[in-house]
Amino acid sequence: MTNPLKPAQRQSFTGVRLRKHADYQRAYAASRKRQSASMSWFLAPHPYEQKSLAGDPGSPQSPAGTPAGSRVGLTAGKVMGKAHERNRIKRRMKEALRRHLDLLPTGCDLILHPRRTVLTMDFKKLEAEIVRILQQATAEAARRPQNPNPPAPPQVGDIARSDDDHASE
Repeated sequence: MTNPLKPAQRQSFTGVRLRKHADYQRAYAASRKRQSASMSWFLAPHPYEQKSLAGDPGSPQSPAGTPAGSRVGLTAGKVMGKAHERNRIKRRMKEALRRHLDLLPTGCDLILHPRRTVLTMDFKKLEAEIVRILQQATAEAARRPQNPNPPAPPQVGDIARSDDDHASE
């Protein structure tokens, strides 16, 4: 198969991935499950989206062509089949997402849970469904009220107790 885009024009999927288990858990807790024909999906606001503003010199750089602060995660549990089948499902979904990274909602984390039907469905249908989910997610992110003061990330000393608390016991 040949790709119509030259290698220099292809967008990378690696810079917009959710990687840490804690990020997945936070996104699950901050969102509700939505269903489409062949997958479930979760949309949560990015916890540090204020840091990703364009003029901020301390903000993490996002890959060209992707909205700042947007991340996407894919899951495929063992119920989906053997490892080679799960890997194929994820490869197909990554390729469909890579082609439409510009549709990711700004400042949000999106998690996709495919069903086993993704393995055998036509790629054009899979791509159309992912585009539909990305459009729904963008519309929902636009409706969500913006929090001007997002919670600060926890600091190391925030949870520590003093010895005076134990003296009265």
